[in-house]
Amino acid sequence: MVWKPTSQENKTENMTTAKIGIIGGSGLYQMPELTDVEEVRVETPFGAPSDAFIVGTLEGMRVAFLPRHGRGHRYLPTELPFRANIYAMKLLGVERILSASAVGSLQEQYAPLDMMIPDQFFDRTRARAQESTFFGEGIVAHVTFAHPVCRELGDVLEESCRMADVNVHRGGTYLCMEGPAFSTKAESNVYRAWGMDVIGMTNLQEAKLAREAEICYSTLALVTDYDCWHEGHDAVSVEAVIEYLNKNVRHAQLIMREAVKRLAQAPRACQCGTALKNAIFTAPGLWPEATTKKLEAIIKKYCGE
Repeated sequence: MVWKPTSQENKTENMTTAKIGIIGGSGLYQMPELTDVEEVRVETPFGAPSDAFIVGTLEGMRVAFLPRHGRGHRYLPTELPFRANIYAMKLLGVERILSASAVGSLQEQYAPLDMMIPDQFFDRTRARAQESTFFGEGIVAHVTFAHPVCRELGDVLEESCRMADVNVHRGGTYLCMEGPAFSTKAESNVYRAWGMDVIGMTNLQEAKLAREAEICYSTLALVTDYDCWHEGHDAVSVEAVIEYLNKNVRHAQLIMREAVKRLAQAPRACQCGTALKNAIFTAPGLWPEATTKKLEAIIKKYCGE
Protein backbone atom coordinates (compact mmCIF):
# COMPACT_ATOMS: atom_id res chain seq x y z
CA MET A 1 0.00 0.00 0.00
CA VAL A 2 1.31 3.45 -0.93
CA TRP A 3 -0.01 6.35 1.09
CA LYS A 4 0.39 9.99 0.06
CA PRO A 5 -1.70 12.05 2.50
CA THR A 6 -3.27 15.30 1.35
CA SER A 7 -3.90 18.47 3.34
CA GLN A 8 -7.59 17.66 3.50
CA GLU A 9 -7.19 14.08 4.71
CA ASN A 10 -8.25 13.42 8.28
CA LYS A 11 -5.34 11.25 9.39
CA THR A 12 -6.97 10.34 12.71
CA GLU A 13 -9.47 8.25 10.77
CA ASN A 14 -6.89 6.55 8.56
CA MET A 15 -6.19 2.96 9.56
CA THR A 16 -2.48 3.49 8.96
CA THR A 17 -2.27 6.22 11.58
CA ALA A 18 0.02 5.39 14.50
CA LYS A 19 0.69 7.46 17.60
CA ILE A 20 3.88 5.55 18.40
CA GLY A 21 6.81 5.01 16.04
CA ILE A 22 9.69 2.59 16.51
CA ILE A 23 12.93 2.82 14.54
CA GLY A 24 15.26 -0.15 14.64
CA GLY A 25 16.10 -3.52 13.16
CA SER A 26 13.90 -6.16 11.59
CA GLY A 27 13.40 -8.09 14.83
CA LEU A 28 11.24 -5.31 16.21
CA TYR A 29 8.55 -5.53 13.54
CA GLN A 30 8.52 -9.32 13.45
CA MET A 31 7.13 -9.49 16.97
CA PRO A 32 4.66 -12.36 17.43
CA GLU A 33 2.38 -10.08 19.48
CA LEU A 34 1.85 -7.69 16.55
CA THR A 35 -1.57 -7.97 14.91
CA ASP A 36 -3.53 -6.31 12.06
CA VAL A 37 -0.27 -5.80 10.22
CA GLU A 38 0.03 -3.89 6.96
CA GLU A 39 2.94 -2.57 4.93
CA VAL A 40 2.74 1.14 4.14
CA ARG A 41 4.95 3.17 1.82
CA VAL A 42 4.84 6.89 2.58
CA GLU A 43 5.85 9.61 0.15
CA THR A 44 7.47 12.74 1.61
CA PRO A 45 8.80 16.06 0.24
CA PHE A 46 12.25 14.76 1.23
CA GLY A 47 12.10 11.57 -0.80
CA ALA A 48 11.44 8.00 0.22
CA PRO A 49 12.09 6.73 3.76
CA SER A 50 14.53 3.88 4.39
CA ASP A 51 11.83 1.31 3.66
CA ALA A 52 8.11 0.68 3.87
CA PHE A 53 6.61 1.04 7.34
CA ILE A 54 5.21 -1.99 9.09
CA VAL A 55 2.06 -0.73 10.82
CA GLY A 56 0.32 -2.98 13.29
CA THR A 57 -1.51 -3.16 16.60
CA LEU A 58 0.46 -3.79 19.79
CA GLU A 59 -1.12 -3.63 23.25
CA GLY A 60 -4.16 -1.96 21.68
CA MET A 61 -2.09 0.82 20.06
CA ARG A 62 -1.32 1.33 16.40
CA VAL A 63 2.47 1.33 16.05
CA ALA A 64 4.61 2.20 13.02
CA PHE A 65 7.89 0.27 12.69
CA LEU A 66 10.67 1.45 10.38
CA PRO A 67 13.87 -0.52 9.65
CA ARG A 68 16.46 2.26 9.90
CA HIS A 69 18.90 0.81 7.36
CA GLY A 70 16.23 -0.79 5.20
CA ARG A 71 15.41 -4.47 5.22
CA GLY A 72 18.60 -6.38 4.55
CA HIS A 73 20.65 -3.45 5.96
CA ARG A 74 21.18 -1.64 2.64
CA TYR A 75 22.08 1.90 3.74
CA LEU A 76 25.29 3.24 5.26
CA PRO A 77 24.78 5.65 8.20
CA THR A 78 25.74 8.56 5.92
CA GLU A 79 23.22 7.40 3.29
CA LEU A 80 20.22 7.30 5.60
CA PRO A 81 17.28 9.51 4.56
CA PHE A 82 16.83 10.92 8.07
CA ARG A 83 14.48 13.73 7.01
CA ALA A 84 12.24 11.43 5.02
CA ASN A 85 12.11 8.93 7.90
CA ILE A 86 11.03 11.46 10.52
CA TYR A 87 8.74 13.42 8.21
CA ALA A 88 6.99 10.18 7.25
CA MET A 89 6.48 9.47 10.95
CA LYS A 90 4.85 12.90 11.28
CA LEU A 91 2.58 12.22 8.32
CA LEU A 92 1.45 8.96 9.93
CA GLY A 93 0.44 10.86 13.05
CA VAL A 94 3.30 9.65 15.25
CA GLU A 95 3.76 11.64 18.47
CA ARG A 96 6.41 9.52 20.18
CA ILE A 97 9.42 7.73 18.67
CA LEU A 98 11.25 4.90 20.42
CA SER A 99 14.62 4.27 18.80
CA ALA A 100 16.54 0.99 19.20
CA SER A 101 20.18 1.13 18.20
CA ALA A 102 23.39 -0.88 18.58
CA VAL A 103 26.25 0.98 20.30
CA GLY A 104 29.79 0.39 21.44
CA SER A 105 30.74 0.98 25.07
CA LEU A 106 33.32 3.60 25.96
CA GLN A 107 33.24 2.94 29.70
CA GLU A 108 33.77 -0.23 31.73
CA GLN A 109 30.34 -0.14 33.39
CA TYR A 110 28.47 -0.55 30.10
CA ALA A 111 28.99 -4.22 29.28
CA PRO A 112 27.93 -6.08 26.14
CA LEU A 113 24.23 -7.08 26.34
CA ASP A 114 23.49 -4.15 28.71
CA MET A 115 20.90 -1.53 27.77
CA MET A 116 21.60 2.19 28.08
CA ILE A 117 19.19 5.13 27.79
CA PRO A 118 21.28 8.22 26.94
CA ASP A 119 20.15 11.72 27.84
CA GLN A 120 22.83 13.57 25.84
CA PHE A 121 24.39 13.46 22.37
CA PHE A 122 27.76 14.63 21.07
CA ASP A 123 28.14 15.25 17.34
CA ARG A 124 31.22 13.94 15.51
CA THR A 125 29.57 13.68 12.09
CA ARG A 126 30.84 15.76 9.18
CA ALA A 127 28.75 15.04 6.10
CA ARG A 128 25.15 15.24 7.31
CA ALA A 129 24.33 18.95 7.52
CA GLN A 130 21.53 18.61 4.94
CA GLU A 131 19.98 15.72 6.88
CA SER A 132 20.14 17.47 10.27
CA THR A 133 17.30 19.98 9.82
CA PHE A 134 14.05 20.38 7.91
CA PHE A 135 14.53 24.13 7.69
CA GLY A 136 16.23 26.42 5.20
CA GLU A 137 15.08 27.61 1.76
CA GLY A 138 13.60 30.79 3.22
CA ILE A 139 12.36 29.62 6.63
CA VAL A 140 14.76 29.73 9.58
CA ALA A 141 14.17 27.91 12.87
CA HIS A 142 16.40 27.28 15.88
CA VAL A 143 14.98 24.70 18.28
CA THR A 144 16.32 24.34 21.80
CA PHE A 145 18.41 21.19 22.12
CA ALA A 146 20.08 21.40 25.52
CA HIS A 147 18.08 18.35 26.54
CA PRO A 148 17.89 16.39 23.28
CA VAL A 149 15.61 13.55 24.36
CA CYS A 150 12.19 13.38 25.97
CA ARG A 151 12.62 12.68 29.68
CA GLU A 152 9.11 11.24 30.03
CA LEU A 153 9.75 8.81 27.21
CA GLY A 154 13.09 7.88 28.78
CA ASP A 155 11.30 7.16 32.06
CA VAL A 156 8.99 4.75 30.25
CA LEU A 157 11.91 2.98 28.57
CA GLU A 158 13.74 2.63 31.88
CA GLU A 159 10.68 1.18 33.62
CA SER A 160 10.14 -1.19 30.69
CA CYS A 161 13.76 -2.39 30.85
CA ARG A 162 13.37 -3.19 34.53
CA MET A 163 10.17 -5.12 33.83
CA ALA A 164 12.10 -7.12 31.21
CA ASP A 165 14.78 -7.85 33.83
CA VAL A 166 17.71 -6.53 31.79
CA ASN A 167 20.70 -4.59 33.07
CA VAL A 168 19.85 -0.97 32.24
CA HIS A 169 21.77 2.27 32.71
CA ARG A 170 19.90 5.57 32.72
CA GLY A 171 21.65 8.71 31.50
CA GLY A 172 24.94 9.30 29.75
CA THR A 173 26.26 10.63 26.46
CA TYR A 174 25.93 8.99 23.06
CA LEU A 175 28.72 10.10 20.73
CA CYS A 176 27.52 10.03 17.13
CA MET A 177 30.42 9.30 14.76
CA GLU A 178 30.46 9.43 10.98
CA GLY A 179 31.30 5.82 10.15
CA PRO A 180 31.02 3.48 8.42
CA ALA A 181 34.39 2.29 9.79
CA PHE A 182 34.68 1.80 13.53
CA SER A 183 36.99 4.02 15.60
CA THR A 184 40.75 3.86 15.71
CA LYS A 185 42.16 3.06 19.14
CA ALA A 186 43.45 6.64 19.43
CA GLU A 187 39.98 8.03 18.71
CA SER A 188 38.36 5.64 21.14
CA ASN A 189 40.72 6.70 23.93
CA VAL A 190 40.12 10.39 23.21
CA TYR A 191 36.36 9.89 23.40
CA ARG A 192 36.80 8.15 26.73
CA ALA A 193 38.93 11.03 28.00
CA TRP A 194 36.17 13.43 26.96
CA GLY A 195 33.74 11.53 29.19
CA MET A 196 31.65 9.98 26.41
CA ASP A 197 29.74 6.84 27.38
CA VAL A 198 28.64 5.00 24.24
CA ILE A 199 29.30 5.41 20.53
CA GLY A 200 27.01 4.92 17.55
CA MET A 201 26.43 6.25 14.04
CA THR A 202 22.77 7.23 13.66
CA ASN A 203 20.73 8.64 16.54
CA LEU A 204 21.76 12.30 16.68
CA GLN A 205 20.10 13.32 13.41
CA GLU A 206 16.94 11.44 14.37
CA ALA A 207 16.78 13.31 17.68
CA LYS A 208 17.29 16.72 16.05
CA LEU A 209 14.64 16.15 13.42
CA ALA A 210 12.17 14.69 15.89
CA ARG A 211 12.52 17.84 17.99
CA GLU A 212 11.82 20.02 14.94
CA ALA A 213 8.83 17.84 14.08
CA GLU A 214 7.58 18.18 17.70
CA ILE A 215 7.78 14.43 18.24
CA CYS A 216 9.01 12.94 21.52
CA TYR A 217 12.20 10.91 21.03
CA SER A 218 14.25 8.55 23.18
CA THR A 219 16.92 5.95 22.47
CA LEU A 220 17.27 2.40 23.72
CA ALA A 221 20.98 1.75 23.15
CA LEU A 222 21.91 -1.94 22.91
CA VAL A 223 25.54 -2.39 23.95
CA THR A 224 27.27 -4.89 21.64
CA ASP A 225 30.99 -4.37 22.32
CA TYR A 226 33.66 -2.37 24.17
CA ASP A 227 34.76 -0.49 21.06
CA CYS A 228 38.54 -0.93 20.63
CA TRP A 229 39.92 0.77 23.77
CA HIS A 230 39.34 -2.17 26.10
CA GLU A 231 42.19 -4.54 26.85
CA GLY A 232 41.31 -7.80 25.18
CA HIS A 233 38.80 -6.04 22.90
CA ASP A 234 41.18 -3.98 20.78
CA ALA A 235 39.43 -4.83 17.52
CA VAL A 236 35.67 -4.56 17.03
CA SER A 237 34.50 -7.75 15.34
CA VAL A 238 31.48 -7.43 13.08
CA GLU A 239 30.64 -11.05 13.88
CA ALA A 240 30.65 -10.30 17.62
CA VAL A 241 28.51 -7.20 17.15
CA ILE A 242 25.90 -9.16 15.19
CA GLU A 243 25.97 -12.00 17.71
CA TYR A 244 25.28 -9.71 20.66
CA LEU A 245 22.72 -7.73 18.70
CA ASN A 246 20.80 -10.89 17.87
CA LYS A 247 20.89 -11.95 21.52
CA ASN A 248 19.34 -8.62 22.45
CA VAL A 249 16.51 -8.77 19.91
CA ARG A 250 14.03 -10.61 22.14
CA HIS A 251 14.89 -8.34 25.07
CA ALA A 252 14.27 -5.33 22.83
CA GLN A 253 10.94 -6.80 21.69
CA LEU A 254 9.81 -7.25 25.29
CA ILE A 255 10.96 -3.76 26.24
CA MET A 256 9.18 -2.12 23.32
CA ARG A 257 6.00 -4.07 24.02
CA GLU A 258 6.03 -2.98 27.65
CA ALA A 259 6.81 0.62 26.66
CA VAL A 260 3.88 0.71 24.24
CA LYS A 261 1.61 -0.71 26.94
CA ARG A 262 2.68 2.03 29.36
CA LEU A 263 2.43 4.80 26.77
CA ALA A 264 -1.14 3.76 25.95
CA GLN A 265 -2.08 4.87 29.47
CA ALA A 266 0.22 7.92 29.68
CA PRO A 267 -0.99 11.33 28.51
CA ARG A 268 1.58 13.37 26.63
CA ALA A 269 2.46 16.07 29.18
CA CYS A 270 5.98 17.08 28.06
CA GLN A 271 7.03 20.15 26.06
CA CYS A 272 8.11 18.26 22.93
CA GLY A 273 4.80 18.96 21.21
CA THR A 274 5.41 22.73 21.24
CA ALA A 275 9.14 22.78 20.40
CA LEU A 276 8.60 25.09 17.42
CA LYS A 277 6.39 27.61 19.20
CA ASN A 278 9.13 30.22 19.64
CA ALA A 279 11.75 28.64 17.40
CA ILE A 280 10.74 29.91 13.94
CA PHE A 281 12.57 33.21 13.38
CA THR A 282 11.17 34.00 9.94
CA ALA A 283 7.86 35.88 9.99
CA PRO A 284 5.03 33.86 8.37
CA GLY A 285 4.44 36.64 5.87
CA LEU A 286 7.91 36.02 4.47
CA TRP A 287 7.64 32.25 4.15
CA PRO A 288 8.17 31.16 0.52
CA GLU A 289 5.14 29.31 -0.76
CA ALA A 290 7.11 26.28 -1.92
CA THR A 291 8.91 25.87 1.41
CA THR A 292 5.69 26.38 3.36
CA LYS A 293 4.05 23.60 1.36
CA LYS A 294 7.10 21.38 1.79
CA LEU A 295 7.07 21.77 5.59
CA GLU A 296 3.29 21.79 5.95
CA ALA A 297 3.11 18.79 8.27
CA ILE A 298 5.27 20.48 10.91
CA ILE A 299 4.63 24.23 10.56
CA LYS A 300 0.98 24.51 9.52
CA LYS A 301 -0.29 25.32 13.02
CA TYR A 302 2.10 28.31 13.20
CA CYS A 303 1.12 29.86 9.87
CA GLY A 304 -1.16 32.46 11.46
CA GLU A 305 1.30 33.67 14.10
